[in-house]
This record gives sequence, structure tokens and C-alpha cells, in this order.
Amino acid sequence: MKKTALAVLVTGLLSTSAMADTIAGLYIGGSMWSNEATGTFGEQAGLVDFNLEDKEQGSFYIALEHPIPLIPNLMIASTTLDTDGATVLSQDFDFSGKTFDAGTAVGSTFDVSYIDYTLYYEIFDNGLFSFDIGLTGRDFDGDITVASAIGGTSVEGTLAVTEIVPMLYVSTIVGLPGTSFNLFANGNLLSIDDHTIYDYQVGLSYELIDNLAVDVNLTLGYKAVKFELEDLDDLYTNIEFKGAFAGVVVHF
Repeated sequence: MKKTALAVLVTGLLSTSAMADTIAGLYIGGSMWSNEATGTFGEQAGLVDFNLEDKEQGSFYIALEHPIPLIPNLMIASTTLDTDGATVLSQDFDFSGKTFDAGTAVGSTFDVSYIDYTLYYEIFDNGLFSFDIGLTGRDFDGDITVASAIGGTSVEGTLAVTEIVPMLYVSTIVGLPGTSFNLFANGNLLSIDDHTIYDYQVGLSYELIDNLAVDVNLTLGYKAVKFELEDLDDLYTNIEFKGAFAGVVVHF
């Protein structure tokens, strides 16, 4: 259902591309991210380090900017975080109603995706420097599983995560005069109650194509995502994903 809703929204945004350069601007971007996953997760009684694997993840976004005062611009971004891990428990571990005894070899799958719906305003833009600020609704959807095989019988516990959390969004771009390069940084932040969630990316972009019909920028940078959660759908985490990324942004 969530993927269908995203497809409908993307299709709606794409239909506005005919207005580009006169009424609105359409941005489509994607990247591949080689990340290192570290941290712990579990339930309230205790968190476990499952030695999460490093993996490559993909993400994309689409944004519509317009010149209408007071009405915010819109961006929709999709990110998937998928990694596996394994460990031998040093103490008893309870997860999703299942108990895993100390000394048991267990495997884990952390498979969480989220869609960001961001409304933002372009506060300043003079061609060399821009600054945006807004609000993001982060729509989580995923499963975290812990499993073991004891005496030929598999024991498995799975937590489903479906939650929407609000976050602050900021973005800035700084052009390097006399070159086709730009420095950029953007991110989202939530710190409320016992939840701390943030992501940020910083990097360098290169204007490969720049004309009236289309702009194409290549991007290279560093990205990090942090989940420090206390009881998000019974899930407790202190996990960080970080690493280099490369991508492309097309502006119509």
C-alpha cells in the first residue's frame, strides 16, 4: 500500500514537468551508498550487538519547487536500510515474545525502509548560496528478526515497525565561484523524549550539463543515519549507518 501511494505521488509530480523553468522546477535524484552498520538493538531488558554487516543501499528522491509565496515546496525521498548479523549470546535475550538462552548462536535481519515527506521553504538563494528549512514526516515500515536453531527446531521472533515521526529538515548549497562545483549539506533531526533520530549528508556536486532544458549534477559525499530509539513499536536501538555515496541529480 505504501509503495502504491508513493508511485501515485511521484506520477503526480512528474506530470508537472511541463511547467519547468517557467512556473516550477522538478528535481529527481538517486544515489548508491556503501555503508558500515554498527550498534545494538533489542527490547527494554537488554540490547545486543549482532555484528551487523556492511552493505550497499540505494535511495532516491523527487522534489517540486515553485515560486508561489507561503506555499511550501515538496520533496519525497525513499531510503532502505537492510543488513544481517550474527552472534553468540552472552546472556538470556528476549525478543518479540521469544526467549533465547545465553550461549545460543543467533542470526538477525534488520530490514527497515522509510519514506520522507518533506515540506520546506527556500529561505535564501542568490545563485551562489541557498538555504532551505522545513518539516519532514518520516514514515517507517519494516521488520527486525532474530532467529536461532535449537535441537533442529527454529526459534524466531519478529518485530514489525510502522510509525510516522516528525523531524526538522535543513539544507544548504554553496557554489564555488568560477567552477562547476558546489558544496552541499542537508539532513533531518528528531530529539524528543527518549528518541534521537538524525541523518545527514555532506558532499561535492559537479554540474555535468547546464542548459535551459535540463541540468545534470553528479554528486559524491558522506552520509550517516542514526537511530537511538526507546520503545518505537517495542523496539529499542542504538544503531548507526555511515559511509560514502555517489549519485546523480537531474533538474528540469
